[in-house]
Amino acid sequence: MSVVAAYIGYLLWLLAGCLDFACHRRTRLPQTSGLRESALHLAQLALLGIAVVCALALSIGPTVFAALAALVAAHAVLGYLDTRQAYGRRDIRPFEQHLHSVLDLAPVAALWWTFSWWYRAEAPLAWRDPPAPMAVWIAVIAPALLLCVAPALFEFRAALAGARARAGERRPG
Repeated sequence: MSVVAAYIGYLLWLLAGCLDFACHRRTRLPQTSGLRESALHLAQLALLGIAVVCALALSIGPTVFAALAALVAAHAVLGYLDTRQAYGRRDIRPFEQHLHSVLDLAPVAALWWTFSWWYRAEAPLAWRDPPAPMAVWIAVIAPALLLCVAPALFEFRAALAGARARAGERRPG
């Protein structure tokens, strides 16, 4: 697979994430599964954000690849916990379930692509040499911020406000 095809796949993965957040909004996540599920989304994003930054900044050898694999595995565990949190609390329709399939498989596919394209058994734990160009960093980070991080932060803010409002309703007045 070429770098261009991989980048298109990356953008489609981010689009799936954005659509997933739209599904959360439609099913009123802040009022249903709430703060806990939203926090899991932020944790999943953080894990994969760390993985992306590592892949951009470091030479991909055994140590970095093991770290990337651990981050992808942790993302999968949090994905399971995320679904368990939502189960029975909000309506997860087939379209959202399909988006979850894409969101679950894409990090594994990216890990495989990274292994097949960039992995070098002799690569020590070191910064990339030469470093990835700034244009590559921007092309990778900017769409992620726009399509996934911003919606996740808006969702968390709404879930936090909902949790605070529910806590205020329970206080004796």
